[in-house]
Amino acid sequence: MKIWKMTLTGALSIGLLAACGGGNDDADTNEGGGNNADGNAENSEAEASEVSGEITVWGWNVAAASMELAVEQFQEEYPDVDVVVEDIGREDLYDRLTVGLASGGSGLPDVTMIETDRLDNYFAEFPDGFVNLSEYGFDEYEGEFPEAKAEAMKDADGNFLAAPWDIGPAGVFYHVPHFEEAGVDPDSIETWDDYIEAGEQIQEATGAQMAPIDISSDDALFRMMMNQLGTYYFDEDGNIDIDSDEAQQALAKIQEMREADLIANVDGWDGTVTATINHQVATVPFGVWYAGTIMDQAPEQEGEWDVFKLPAFDGDGNRDANLGGSDLSVLSHTENPDAAYAFVEYFTTDVDAQMVALEEYGLFPSLTAAYDEPFFEEEDEFFNNSPIWSTFAEVAEGTLPANYTSDYARALRYSADAQAEALLSGGEVQDALGEAAGRIENETGRERAN
Repeated sequence: MKIWKMTLTGALSIGLLAACGGGNDDADTNEGGGNNADGNAENSEAEASEVSGEITVWGWNVAAASMELAVEQFQEEYPDVDVVVEDIGREDLYDRLTVGLASGGSGLPDVTMIETDRLDNYFAEFPDGFVNLSEYGFDEYEGEFPEAKAEAMKDADGNFLAAPWDIGPAGVFYHVPHFEEAGVDPDSIETWDDYIEAGEQIQEATGAQMAPIDISSDDALFRMMMNQLGTYYFDEDGNIDIDSDEAQQALAKIQEMREADLIANVDGWDGTVTATINHQVATVPFGVWYAGTIMDQAPEQEGEWDVFKLPAFDGDGNRDANLGGSDLSVLSHTENPDAAYAFVEYFTTDVDAQMVALEEYGLFPSLTAAYDEPFFEEEDEFFNNSPIWSTFAEVAEGTLPANYTSDYARALRYSADAQAEALLSGGEVQDALGEAAGRIENETGRERAN
């Protein structure tokens, strides 16, 4: 398999990544349901030969490069559409997108990339800013994506305001030599209790801890665990659920790991990568995109890494979760909605386009038809000659939905505070999460599920 040219998009935004979620958000209902650029869908079935015009597409890093690679093949089907892909940087994109939407579309592209965890906020803040893709017929593709991913694309009325692109099925990356030195069989790790027991054995043999966490700033492991347990910051109705029994169970398990000295408290993204490649930790529970980071940052460690599914909370529990992903939306001010929709439809539903993005840049597709490609069964030399991509495909299809809501960013902040209280100060999990729930309630006016 080709070594990816650049570190993955997800690696640039770990602090804001989350499990795929639904768009049902009672506190910020989108009454408009999104806008078709011309107010109707008369052009939704236009023939390719009739679609023309120039469109601009915004993205960043390897995502922009992936879309650029797809343009030539797209233009074979739509020869009269000119596509300009602009790589403008992640933070710059969001800054310009927010300002442009607030000013009625000034200076914006026709199509933009948006991370899944930010969709609900944009849909709620700018309900008239996005083309209703359902009016163009995108609903016909709903069954071609994992349910959790498809639900995240919709507004409160069930309309697609974004099209699914890449996804972040989660697993545990592990350093094979550490496991061999400690005599631990990764196949024996079926539950988080097994993981802790193995961690204690590995630490005794090698001195390595088990998982890197930026305790004060990033709750990625907590989010993955909540997703496993079928809960999240908010329930399916948008009520605050961060202090649910399931969430308490998840954070308590991480606290148990910390008390056993299995958690390495790292400083941000760079600290996570350093702990990985220097073998301060024997495992890294993360999204699939982290594969590219390891390959990019430690090419000399080829063959030393492998992957197993997240452990369950009990013997037959769920081992599937998601961390990260991004999508494409058409902005309602576009002067060429047919052309913009055609590109979005092509890029997100064409298997070849998705496979190029995966094989060249490691962007894992949410289009399930891609999982039937031979690539997914191939043994990867870097990852201990294991077919890790088929493992991640199984996880993607089994992941439960989770509801972001437009208040995801607030919840993330207070969740990290709760994590720090539990792991650094030894606070009671129930109290820490209860305080987080109260702060979210005060800021958002949302009701608490409990």
